This record gives sequence, structure tokens and C-alpha cells, in this order.
Amino acid sequence: MPETSLDLLLRATPLPTVVINPSEWIVAANAEALKMFSPEMVGRHFATVLRQPQVIAAIEATLADHGEHLARHKLGSAEQDAPLDVTCRYLETAGPGRSGAAVVSFQDRADMEHAGQMRRDFVANVSHELRTPLTALIGFIDTLRGPARDDTEARDRFLTIMEQEASRMNRLVGDLLSLSRVEAEERVRPTGQVELGALLSSTLSSLTPFAETNGVALTVALPEDPVMIPGDEDQLRQVFTNLVENGIKYGGSGKEVSLSIQLCDRDPALRAPTAEIEVRDKGAGIDPIHLPRLTERFYRGDSHRSRQLGGTGLGLAIAKHIVNRHRGRMKVESEPGEGATFTVILPR
Repeated sequence: MPETSLDLLLRATPLPTVVINPSEWIVAANAEALKMFSPEMVGRHFATVLRQPQVIAAIEATLADHGEHLARHKLGSAEQDAPLDVTCRYLETAGPGRSGAAVVSFQDRADMEHAGQMRRDFVANVSHELRTPLTALIGFIDTLRGPARDDTEARDRFLTIMEQEASRMNRLVGDLLSLSRVEAEERVRPTGQVELGALLSSTLSSLTPFAETNGVALTVALPEDPVMIPGDEDQLRQVFTNLVENGIKYGGSGKEVSLSIQLCDRDPALRAPTAEIEVRDKGAGIDPIHLPRLTERFYRGDSHRSRQLGGTGLGLAIAKHIVNRHRGRMKVESEPGEGATFTVILPR
């Protein structure tokens, strides 16, 4: 049977689309619609295939008044609905024998709604993270203006806490700006060359005073030969600074944080020679239930302890985006009581 102009039009339409004649029968559908609904939908009454009341009402209205009508259709279970925007338009010559028909198209909005939900969650999380220190600052200011106006000891104690809360907000804003920059550059490959051994040695040197203050020993095992990789030195320094700092904070006093580089001739996932940089601590470890979500923005395995230690909940998210930009990958291994190992795998 030769293809009609309607068949050709439907085949070229990327959205799932069906054509319904004035008698309310489905007379044509493209491959996307057949896959979405039913391979045998052509020749059936549209209400037996598109059973949702909103969609039925929109199609009936289009057939009656020849106007455009919109509706929402949901696929799947109530727990995992896939929302579709439905557009019904009447075309005078679309049906068989140029009789006119309703052309109904379906557009998947799941990705857009997911992005919108992520944006709302992000705003809610930022608001929550800022509200706590702001509330503390406002409370202390009121106290210093009132009951503690002439209390020198209380004033000094409150000012110290206010400084800590203001620093926390400053760190959060800095991490938000850093995350924004990293996300904007994530698809742009770095063009520089970085010598990993020198970078890690420099990173450890800058963190040695912090480690000594916390009673943590830093050790490093580097190859004798230079290890060159394509990369952005400042961003990679940010990744390893974050990982080593976390190891120092969560490893605990009297423990050790070690860095090492292992060279691999071919990584199965990256399909290239790689350098694997391990940051290992010997602290309390991380419950396995938290591992899949550690790199999510604002996710914390131990929220109270993280805030006490000055964490913003964004460090690992920033590290993940930087590693992605370098076409690498990051993995986390940990058992409660056995410490944690963060491994950054970068192509050489």
C-alpha cells in the first residue's frame, strides 16, 4: 500500500502523534506513538487507548469546535508517573478522503520536571543552610543590644560564635560560586598539562599545619618518574585538597591519612591508560547506605558532625564535577570502623 502524505508527515514527526477522524477512530499513528501506547492502536476507538478523562475531553472538544486544546497524560504507576503534554489540533485535510481529523501529539516532560524539582530542592537547601547561621547572628545581635550589652564575657563569647557563623556563610557562598563555575566548564576539556606528583606534594605541604593541629599524620607514596596528565592544575588541587581535608577532619586525632598513585595501562571503564590517586583515612568509616549519594549537593552522611566541622555539603559535589570535566571517575569505598578510601581515576 503506497504511503500517503499523512504517513510521510507522521514518519517525520519526532513526537508520538496519532490522527483521530471525526468518528473518533484512530486512523494513523507514527512509530513513536505505536511504541508508547500499543502496536494495534490504529483502527480502534481512541478512548480505548487514551483512557484518561482530561485527554478524552480535549480530543472530543477539538473534534467538536475544530480548535486547539491542551491536556496532561501520565504513563506508568502512580509512584513513577511520566508526565506528557498533550496537544490536540484540528487539520481540515488530515483525515482519509481529506475529511479533516484531530492530530494529537505527546511531549515527554519528565526531564524538564526533574530539572525543575532539582532546582527547587537546590534553592530550598541553600535557604536552609543560610537560615541557620543567619538566625544565630540575628539572635546574638539582639542579645548584645539588650541583656548582654554590658556583659564583657558574654559579648566576647557571642562575638566568637558570630564570627564562626559568618565564616560558615562565607564558605557556603564561596562553594556555591565554585560549583557554578565548575558546572559551566564541565563540558570543556582542560588543555594544560599537570605533573601529579608535584601537585600532590604541594597539596600535602599546604595542609600539613592543619593536619598537625588535628593530630593527624600525612603520608604519601609517589612514583619515581613524573606522571603527566591533561588537566587544570587549580581545579585538581581543589579536588585533592577537599579529599585530604575530609580525611583529616573525619579520620580523627592520632590517625593517618595516606596518598598514593597507582598507574594502570588500561582502565576498563575509561579505555585508556590512567593514574589512580587514592586518599585513604583510618577513621570511623561511612555507612554503606550513604555511599551512592555522597557526591550529591548538600547530602551528608552525618549532618550534625559535618556542620560542626565546618562542612558546606558541596565539596564532594564540586570534586565530582571537576573529575567529570577531566573525563575521569571517582569511587568511594568504606566500611564502618575501617576508614574510607576515595579514589580519583584520571586518564593519562
